[in-house]
Amino acid sequence: MPRRVLTGRVTSDKMDKTITVLVDRRVMHPLYKKFIRKSKKYAAHDEANVAKVGDLVRIVECPPISKRKTWTLVERNGQVLGDAPEEAIAAAEAHPAPPAPAPSVPAPPAATA
Repeated sequence: MPRRVLTGRVTSDKMDKTITVLVDRRVMHPLYKKFIRKSKKYAAHDEANVAKVGDLVRIVECPPISKRKTWTLVERNGQVLGDAPEEAIAAAEAHPAPPAPAPSVPAPPAATA
């Protein structure tokens, strides 16, 4: 069975060799047909403690490391990590990363004459 690859933002890096990743997804409501944002937090293994809060990361499924950790960090801000397992890197490269969301820049205020 292929390994799942998820993309999300780091919300916590306070633990040693562990990060918390928030993964957002959009699902359509079955009755009202409106898209709803759903999110879930995953604990992922970060061997080198390189990920910081706010980083865009990709994690790949792995055998359980602890009670909560079944994910491994593979990519940080578009750069593949060298200390990630070879099979995890291969699984991540098989799934291209989705485009990063455009930064929200407010429009400049209109000049009044």
